[in-house]
Amino acid sequence: MVEVRPLAIPDVLEIVPAKFGDERGFFSETFNAQKMAEAGIDLVFVQDNHSLSAAKGVLRGLHYQLAPRAQDKLVRVVRGSIFDVAVDIRKGSPTFGRWVGLEVSAAKWNQILVPKGFAHGFVTLEPGTEVVYKVTDLYSPEHDRNIRYDDPQLAIEWPLAAQDLQLSKKDAEARPMAEADLFD
Repeated sequence: MVEVRPLAIPDVLEIVPAKFGDERGFFSETFNAQKMAEAGIDLVFVQDNHSLSAAKGVLRGLHYQLAPRAQDKLVRVVRGSIFDVAVDIRKGSPTFGRWVGLEVSAAKWNQILVPKGFAHGFVTLEPGTEVVYKVTDLYSPEHDRNIRYDDPQLAIEWPLAAQDLQLSKKDAEARPMAEADLFD
């Protein structure tokens, strides 16, 4: 059994797999292609990624890949917690330029499905946070793009102050959405 809940932008989904526990611990199918297809999510994932962020306030994003190497992402947290953000960068979409955020955590045992056409990023809310995510296409440096996390046009309400964030050089130098390559 898996619960699927649309977020404020309905193409972005919160997914909560069943978790069965007893005095020994727990068991959970974190991904089951058949159950996902029955819930209307019929995706083929080709790569798993795993990141560790040592500190609270590590911000990764906003990342995406252009077509034909665009990626759907199924993101979950195996330790700690994140505030996860998806930004609609599909020109012509009724939600173009809007963002949605969700706390994803090991404690909540939830996941977020970020579809193609969305820029994705997250900030860690706890030290030692580990994020695991599946993608529907392989990493392609030629198609890899990013958008500034603090773009005033997007006005993302990150839960931490800018001075408390740690960014990679790539993310710190990202361009605003108005200058970015987007989806047609």
